[in-house]
Amino acid sequence: MRTKTFAAAALIAVASLTLSACGSGNGDGGEPVAVVSEEAGSDKAATVLDSPFEKPDLVLTDTSGKKYDLRKETAGRPTLIYFGYTHCPDVCPLTMNNIAVAKKQLPQDQQDELRVVFVTTDPERDTAAALGKWLKGIDSQVVGLTGDFDTIQAGARTLGISIEPPRKDDTGKTVSDHGTQVIAFSPKTDGGYVLYGEDATVDDYTKDLPKLIKGENP
Repeated sequence: MRTKTFAAAALIAVASLTLSACGSGNGDGGEPVAVVSEEAGSDKAATVLDSPFEKPDLVLTDTSGKKYDLRKETAGRPTLIYFGYTHCPDVCPLTMNNIAVAKKQLPQDQQDELRVVFVTTDPERDTAAALGKWLKGIDSQVVGLTGDFDTIQAGARTLGISIEPPRKDDTGKTVSDHGTQVIAFSPKTDGGYVLYGEDATVDDYTKDLPKLIKGENP
């Protein structure tokens, strides 16, 4: 069910973007929206994109119930963006905890500089209060955002990340099919220039964050 595809230029290995049901056995990613490339045989968790993504023009609601303009609030800051949901039993909490553990290895000033943004793919259940409670147990500095599903879906799509409306699985549980990429944005250009898949580990983020903070390639 989980595949990772990077449509690439000549002589570059081809693979696919990830769509995960976070614990469900179904999910169809459809056609990838964006094209990125990766060196053949590379064992790095990070994929440096040929053409950086533009930061999504999203104005949503943060965990305090206030409007949050993503571009304005994160301008000129190293930023990691992930789309997921709090009821996810596996990939979402693992990804966020991996980033949180790695972030805590940074000096305090760099921790304060870094913006980690979690955008829900299940806004009906993930209210501002629910997001705040969930993220408090991971890292209180993480920015949690909720809002209109169509707006969130459109914003994710600009990053090549597919998300589908929450649905009932075969057991009757509500699941959210969504891409599991983490996109890192440079503080120098505000471009999303590095992509991480769901297999990225604490060690991967611990090694790469000091470079991402400076807008350097990992």
